[in-house]
Amino acid sequence: MEQSGGSWAYIGSFTSGGGRGITVAAVDPASGALTPVAATDALVDPSWLTLDRGTGVLYAVSETESGAVTAFRAAGPELTPLGRPVPVDASGPTHLSVAGRRLLTANYRSGSVSSLPLDASGGIAGPAVVLSHHGSGPDRDRQEGPHAHQVVPDPSGRWVLTTDLGTDSVRVCALDAESGALRVHGEVGLRVGSGPRHLAFHPDGAVAYVLHELEPQVTVCRWEAASGWLEPLSEVAVDGGGPEDVRAYPSVPAVSADGRFLRAAVRGSDTLVTLSLEDGAEKPRPAGSVGCGGSWPRDLVADPSGRRLYVANEWSGDVTWFDADPLDGRLRRCGSVEVPAAACVVFS
Repeated sequence: MEQSGGSWAYIGSFTSGGGRGITVAAVDPASGALTPVAATDALVDPSWLTLDRGTGVLYAVSETESGAVTAFRAAGPELTPLGRPVPVDASGPTHLSVAGRRLLTANYRSGSVSSLPLDASGGIAGPAVVLSHHGSGPDRDRQEGPHAHQVVPDPSGRWVLTTDLGTDSVRVCALDAESGALRVHGEVGLRVGSGPRHLAFHPDGAVAYVLHELEPQVTVCRWEAASGWLEPLSEVAVDGGGPEDVRAYPSVPAVSADGRFLRAAVRGSDTLVTLSLEDGAEKPRPAGSVGCGGSWPRDLVADPSGRRLYVANEWSGDVTWFDADPLDGRLRRCGSVEVPAAACVVFS
């Protein structure tokens, strides 16, 4: 399928929940509408994807007990596997990112982070080097041990940060360019029982927002790249205003490209919460919320233009998109497309 003037969306989903694996959708440049054109179930439960725009390679986790990652050459609607799935030597990888010539995965069930080498073409060479987390939290059902949920390089490229839902902490790590090993530089404890899930950086690179899953809040942190230090400053509620008897489980934060708004997807209340950063990056304040357009919003991402937000609603099985008002940040629902067990969206 030829497409002029638009981009492509790659949507990961849980095959164990009826998903198609990775769905490729054409993006209409005028309306933002998604039109699925292809899909591959070559990988079980590809719940998180990341695209290396420098190489054009799409990476996907297989969030299974054995745990693996796969690389695909992404050329529009065509996804060509670059080899077989590679084990991460850990269980339940739930997030991945590229740092230099390494592919990093956060392994939820094992409570660890894996580092795998990439070859010149972007393929995964293996084997994995694993950094194990240690600790626990007060929630006996969710925090009986470490549960690494995200691993991401900082804006300077000097450090790697990992959020751990089980230990209520964020670890700052140094990545050895030769061996690929991660070394813990420091660990920052957050509110006990809060369950940090994902973080996002402000475009200025000096502030990070940590979104918690077990308590509906975001922790605002100052980030010092020179020293590799994360300093918690304040907490802001992001419950979305759902019914009192429905527990809120925030999933993903997203900062607008202009640095004026911080948004969070909240499961349970099934809302998208907007925080204004007009008073400063370190001073977010509530600026409203809207329904996510479905049920259980697992991912929230802006398109390349920054004008629209897309939500992967896992339980209702759709991806819904919203226009974002550039002045007041309000979100207006514009459409949706069926994607069973949708978990993650990335754009070319």
